[in-house]
Amino acid sequence: MLTALAIKNAAPQPKAYKVFDGGGLHLIINPNGSKLWRLKYRHLGKEKLISFGPYPDVSLAKARKAREEARELIAEGLDPAEQRREARERELQTRERTFQRLVGDFIQKQEREGRAESTVKKNRWLLGMACDEFGEMPVVEIKAPVILKALRKVEARGTYETARRMKIIVGSVLRYGISCGWIDADPTPALNGALTQPPQKPRAAITDTEQLGGLLRAIDDYNGQATTRIGLQLLALLYPRPGELRQARWSEFDFEKAVWTIPAERAKTRRPHRVPLPKAAVVKLKELKALTGSGELILPSLRSVVRPVSDATFTAALRRMGFAKEEMTAHGFRATFSTLANESGLWNPDAIERALAHVEGNAVRAAYARSEFWDERVRMAKWWADCLNNFRKYC
Repeated sequence: MLTALAIKNAAPQPKAYKVFDGGGLHLIINPNGSKLWRLKYRHLGKEKLISFGPYPDVSLAKARKAREEARELIAEGLDPAEQRREARERELQTRERTFQRLVGDFIQKQEREGRAESTVKKNRWLLGMACDEFGEMPVVEIKAPVILKALRKVEARGTYETARRMKIIVGSVLRYGISCGWIDADPTPALNGALTQPPQKPRAAITDTEQLGGLLRAIDDYNGQATTRIGLQLLALLYPRPGELRQARWSEFDFEKAVWTIPAERAKTRRPHRVPLPKAAVVKLKELKALTGSGELILPSLRSVVRPVSDATFTAALRRMGFAKEEMTAHGFRATFSTLANESGLWNPDAIERALAHVEGNAVRAAYARSEFWDERVRMAKWWADCLNNFRKYC
């Protein structure tokens, strides 16, 4: 058996030679003085060699430990060299599986699924901030403290809601990584309660009938773009999500059947949603069609007919009419309808929720609700159009 002193004193010779420690472990002494540990062993009847590294970087004790580990693998029928090669490949694979690469795959998946352009854009923005902090890290190394450090930087700007949304989308990416076999667990649940909760601010909405009448008259008298005026009138009449109206296409409207079908790929609930069209809405849509009917979109941008109007268009119009953000928002028309429809006591609350395309949390009730309330919703749409007309005239 070798000793540290014997190894130290092993002088180079014109030709490389070996000094042995037993069990196949030996040290090659090269003419240039370098010394390299190797192990000779047999696997499946074949003689093989594996290197343990140079001396003194690998000491005698470390070389012996490596020999014992290799012999244990051989006893189990495994090839130490092959195990090392596979370990190196796994390490390389781990280094290549970065968060930024996973984000790219995740965004491509969302695009294939037909997610709304605005949704994909927002996710890119949020994940871009995450990638700035830990994008180059292998996903297996991303733990809760790493994510929290990035989120704290967002919170430091006072943007608490942005930090909350960033945590959610980072968790979605990491759970996608689990399904791809890149990681075993999502660390974001450990951050529950760690972030500053933003104050809950419901979207501003006018629910007083007198104020609503004033709003409707102001919209009718709006002196900006005619398409914007009609868009606001349709928001009031049909109470859709603003993004669903902005991106609507003429092919979705059936004037004969008086129905607007929002396709699943554009609906927030990811399922088709039918909207009954009262006569007042059909009139407004036909007025709009005379302006934009030559294109695909009902509300195209002024700059490009293939792109919808900006998501700020309706909000900007409300501000020009003198309605502050604390008074009314484009999304607020939904709350206006919901509040007054519920307060009327005339309609089934489930029909109102279905009209708003809200998702039922109970699976059984959700299955039932998909096929119900249409007739009631048609009557409710006419009632609401009449209500708006009365508010406009008498309030």
